[in-house]
Amino acid sequence: MSRTTTVTTTLRQRGLTEPAALAAIDQACRRLRLPTIRAVLDEALAAANREQLSYQGFLAELLLAECDDRDRRSTIRRVKAAGFPRQKWLGDFDFDANPNINPATIHQLATGDWISKANRCA
Repeated sequence: MSRTTTVTTTLRQRGLTEPAALAAIDQACRRLRLPTIRAVLDEALAAANREQLSYQGFLAELLLAECDDRDRRSTIRRVKAAGFPRQKWLGDFDFDANPNINPATIHQLATGDWISKANRCA
């Protein structure tokens, strides 16, 4: 018997009720350390029913949500580990502290239009 047949047979034999299935998914997500899937499952199930997603589409959505959230959390961890004093935003910059800096030029450069036009910034 192939591995696929064994897994399929095992899944069909369990015959879980909906509450039991949700509890099993929750427990499996804890064991497998999938916090995002655990957090978005109810919303994802409702969306899958509403949009009539296939099993593959539903699974893909869940896994992509987990990957995206892990990437986001990883970025936050790396920024924190870098020990930057604080996040700085262009909107917080005090242009009055240095009158030689033209705010209009800085804001124009911040749009990034000069990149798509292949202009030099200096």
